[in-house]
Amino acid sequence: METVSYMEAGRRAVAEAMRTDTRVWCVGEDLGRGGVFGQYRGLREEFGADRIADAPISEACIMGAAFGAAMMGTRPVVEMRFSDFALCAVDELVNQIAKARFMFGGQSRAPMVIRQPIGMWRSSAAQHSQSLESWYTHIPGLVVACPATPQDAYSLMQAAIACDDPVVFMEHKNHWQTEGPVDTGRTVSLGEAEILRTGSDVTLVSWSGTVHTALDAAGRLADENGIEAEIVNLRTLWPWDKETVFASVEKTGRLLVAHESVAVGGFGAEIAASVAERIGHVLKSPVRRLGAPRSLIAYAPNLEDQVRVSADRIADAVRDLVKGTR
Repeated sequence: METVSYMEAGRRAVAEAMRTDTRVWCVGEDLGRGGVFGQYRGLREEFGADRIADAPISEACIMGAAFGAAMMGTRPVVEMRFSDFALCAVDELVNQIAKARFMFGGQSRAPMVIRQPIGMWRSSAAQHSQSLESWYTHIPGLVVACPATPQDAYSLMQAAIACDDPVVFMEHKNHWQTEGPVDTGRTVSLGEAEILRTGSDVTLVSWSGTVHTALDAAGRLADENGIEAEIVNLRTLWPWDKETVFASVEKTGRLLVAHESVAVGGFGAEIAASVAERIGHVLKSPVRRLGAPRSLIAYAPNLEDQVRVSADRIADAVRDLVKGTR
């Protein structure tokens, strides 16, 4: 067990996979200098330019070339730098990579990890701040992972590289330097949630950076109101761990889903609907969800904060859920 940053945990997982399996390699812009956030630092020196490959500024070219290499038996880790930039390669990802296994009748696969950093980060404005994870959950053939903690970053990256299907791996830019314990012997399956805090009054489901916000809100609720929230870190949006969520809601009778991405059409709606359909009879109050308004993200910090799902907003929503039903 060692305390490392979220960025370093992911970097180590990639390095260990490359040492173990010569088919694993990385491709993207700026990898030779360590990646735009340092997530490939030192890997070019260890593995060489053939396996830590710099690419021209063409996301479509990067994605397409990696897809061809995956079809030929390698296991590429594709760096898109920002999820916003990956939209330039969405045809290759959605119409080709996601469908390859189906279109070829299982004779060929695309074992790839597509890294797409998401989220608001230091006034990066409308073209560098989006959280687009919900888009990819809609696409059959794609696995979608959203690690929240350094342990998630390490264990989920290992699972993603080993997966025989394409994994859209969405890391939160604002948490690259967040530190936490990492057990390198701990394995995590794609589709396995984790309960980070137990509670009996309300279930709070989240993923990625909002998990940390939810934990902050849960601490305040316990101290100020005596409300004990159970925090479920979903970790993987597709497949998602329905049974863990259902079991928690059956215990608490209340559900709030919180995420940074836009609430309209967000994955929180899928969770809310699934709970209502499957175990709606146990609910003590209607399901709530929190997400960003359908608004572009401004550069100015005070305007950026207006669309942020904060600990205050989460705590207020939980108080409303619990009020009158305890």
